[in-house]
Amino acid sequence: MFAVNNYPFLKNLKSNRFFLLAGPCVIEDEESPFKIAETLVKITRSLDIPYIFKGSYRKANRSRLDSFQGIGDEKALNVLKNISKEFNVPVVTDIHSCEEAAMAAEYVDVLQIPAFLCRQTDLLVAAAKTGKVVNIKKGQFLSGDSMRFAVDKVQQSGNHSVMLTDRGNFFGYQDLVVDYRNIYDMQKNNVPVIMDVTHSLQQPNQSGGVTGGKPELIELISKAAIAVGTDGLFMETHPNPSIAKSDGANMLRLDLVEPLLEKLVKIKKAL
Repeated sequence: MFAVNNYPFLKNLKSNRFFLLAGPCVIEDEESPFKIAETLVKITRSLDIPYIFKGSYRKANRSRLDSFQGIGDEKALNVLKNISKEFNVPVVTDIHSCEEAAMAAEYVDVLQIPAFLCRQTDLLVAAAKTGKVVNIKKGQFLSGDSMRFAVDKVQQSGNHSVMLTDRGNFFGYQDLVVDYRNIYDMQKNNVPVIMDVTHSLQQPNQSGGVTGGKPELIELISKAAIAVGTDGLFMETHPNPSIAKSDGANMLRLDLVEPLLEKLVKIKKAL
């Protein structure tokens, strides 16, 4: 079991609940993230689910050069900071380089390490030294057990506020598969373990240069994750995924979040 004191936003996490990281894939503008946050805050408070708003201030890992990357770093980071202030919730964003760690830490509560970068020692150390909570996504090419080395890098740099997130494993060339043994293996590190229920349904590297997905399976993946005892869930959501500027193919439509969470709370209680 993880030490709750290392994660201030989980101090009120009850044994019959899980926590949630959710929001749009990327900060698309300066208005819509507030509307998404308002909806998610209302839902999670009514269901007594600890909540962290998620939004990437910039997307560095895109298939094509002409893909949307962001509205500008400072502008997007200020959106995240202001959401935190307005709704009194912690916020999380991705970082991609050592220089970004210190910059983003001025605005957010949790620094997220993308899956493809989870073995980058300098990046993990830089994130650790900010003193922020560090959420490391498991590489699609790694086992859950091997993530202990990523945890060690952060903890041995003096930061014990580490979380791990699974987002599936490569399966063939253009698909992912979820192996729930990874949840069990990563929890051996005594850190919170999260299941990313939207990115795990991606179909990467499609021939058209735009990632596909299977959002119709989000409920299935979520139910299984709660049933095997994951501590938290990560999901990307948008009022209209068909027009989202990033990862729309695997996002959950915003109006479907509440009924899904209601079902998941029942499953967690039953355990």
